[in-house]
Amino acid sequence: MVKIGSVEIRGAFALAPMAGVTDFAFRKLCRGHGAALTVSEMISARALCYHDAKTKELLYMPADEHPSSVQIFGHEPAVMAEAAPMALELSGADILDINMGCPVGKVVKSGDGSALMRDGELAGRIVEAVVKAISVPVTVKFRKGFDGGHVNAVEFAKICESAGASAVAVHGRTRAQMYAGRADWDIIREVASAVKIPVIANGDVFSADDAVHILRYTACPMAMIGRGAFGDPWLFERANAALAGLEIPDPPPLSVRLDEAVGQIELLASVRGERAACLEARHHLPWYLRGVPHSAVYRAALTHVETLEDIRKLAKDMKRDLKD
Repeated sequence: MVKIGSVEIRGAFALAPMAGVTDFAFRKLCRGHGAALTVSEMISARALCYHDAKTKELLYMPADEHPSSVQIFGHEPAVMAEAAPMALELSGADILDINMGCPVGKVVKSGDGSALMRDGELAGRIVEAVVKAISVPVTVKFRKGFDGGHVNAVEFAKICESAGASAVAVHGRTRAQMYAGRADWDIIREVASAVKIPVIANGDVFSADDAVHILRYTACPMAMIGRGAFGDPWLFERANAALAGLEIPDPPPLSVRLDEAVGQIELLASVRGERAACLEARHHLPWYLRGVPHSAVYRAALTHVETLEDIRKLAKDMKRDLKD
């Protein structure tokens, strides 16, 4: 068990927040397969303060999604402090996470995400303002540094801790690396030894062995699984089994994976509507076919689905034509 502020996390693996990926339906699937903590897609604090309808949709969390975290991003302390209680009220989340690691160009150009790693003083003021504005634990997710010449994760973690953060999550790449190269687990281990609050390790967990190794190597009590869960929420089951020293289960057969994938999109449609769900399906569903022989035609077809019936028909055809 890991304790983040007053919130108890009964497990070692969390689903990392990922824009366009960790909607409530995918989070539910990962939770069902062993994710101990789920985090929303990142939410623009400024858009939330402007009462943007689409932004509010991203905050939807089912009543049974606990423990959960909602992630916001921005670079203005006052705006972040105003948005934080709104995000919590609309989502019902147990934890508020601040994104200071997103490497995407348009986010960084606005001074948000990993751009804040270049201004520790401002980052500290943001954390402090958010902590004062809400009563739940505040966490911060950031990277190794902005680039190879500015690796400051240890100092940055100390700033966040001093400002009142209850935990930090560290991705072992710089902003300049984006998602290229190998994640640096050494820097995560250095952060873990430098602060007293829990540190969540993040980067390059694609297998059960990776999941166990990152915990032992970094001495962190938790790890986040991000891209490794694309089309494979069962990775959490395998990771939990490996950590417990149990036999690691095989991935389920393709027919089962497809049934759960279709169910994921149907659940999303029940809240966001069929059109929005099908747009999400276009990038979610092809992931379930990674490594499946002769699936290229179906992967391409899935990127053009318009209706739930399109999805159901393709799933039926894939069960008939494809094998693991």
